[in-house]
Amino acid sequence: MGIEAGGLVERGKDRHHDKVNVVGHHHHVGYMKNKVMRKRKYCSKNRKVKHSSSDSALQRLFVSCRDVFKGLGTLPSPHHVQELCSVLDKFRPEDVGLSSDLQFFKPETEVKGTPRVAYTTIYKCNNFSLCCFFIPATGVIPLHNHPGMTVFSKLLLGKMHIKSYDVVDPIKNSDASQVRLAKLKADSVFTAPCKTSVLYPTTGGNIHAFTAITPCAVLDVIGPPYSKEDGRDCSYYKDHPYASYSDAKVTEGEGDHYGWLEEIEMPDNSEMDGIEYLGPQIIETI
Repeated sequence: MGIEAGGLVERGKDRHHDKVNVVGHHHHVGYMKNKVMRKRKYCSKNRKVKHSSSDSALQRLFVSCRDVFKGLGTLPSPHHVQELCSVLDKFRPEDVGLSSDLQFFKPETEVKGTPRVAYTTIYKCNNFSLCCFFIPATGVIPLHNHPGMTVFSKLLLGKMHIKSYDVVDPIKNSDASQVRLAKLKADSVFTAPCKTSVLYPTTGGNIHAFTAITPCAVLDVIGPPYSKEDGRDCSYYKDHPYASYSDAKVTEGEGDHYGWLEEIEMPDNSEMDGIEYLGPQIIETI
């Protein structure tokens, strides 16, 4: 998914109060009681935190991420991609303190008004970040990109529709208002548990959207994280059917596999609520 602080907006986050477990419309995400560990006040440098297990699934994920993400301008090798997917494929909701028994994930949970997405940052450094997104039923994370990023997404709970594109022949410094041809990479419904999906800077469905069919939790591993200062700001898009424009660039009969992407201003439904992470903690070793 690849949206976090510095990506899609985090309006609604309150860094100065201990508002935990609360997302938009007063729905509670919550954490399993036997897993709750209150995190220290957020620190951008993510210094060491206590109350963690060196052999936990989350700790193994963290160690793998340090091996996989080498910094700006680098792509994970196929071997490293396989390594990280192997770790994430075994990842369970309980590994970040979640459970399908929590009220937020009950199918009958009613959402009043426009469903609002929430997120929590588990860990963030210059090379990668770990974020979890909570999407109420019918909630949407609109079409957005991941400039220069590799993103591993693991659907932990729920059922969602994913639609993704890759731009055909990207043009540097092009007019942002230009409608651009894109190849459809995914347009399907996924149900947890399922395999980890991977997108790359120019392939794998770098521009994607999520629509929750039931309440969902998605874990994203993003490398490197969004950074407006480093030219990795988030852009948003509206897709149009291939037949909407007469500029024929693909073989006749293949139009269903393509679409046109129009860059747009930040949609209203891109705003998210930030909540405190209360799951198992990471030990950041030197």
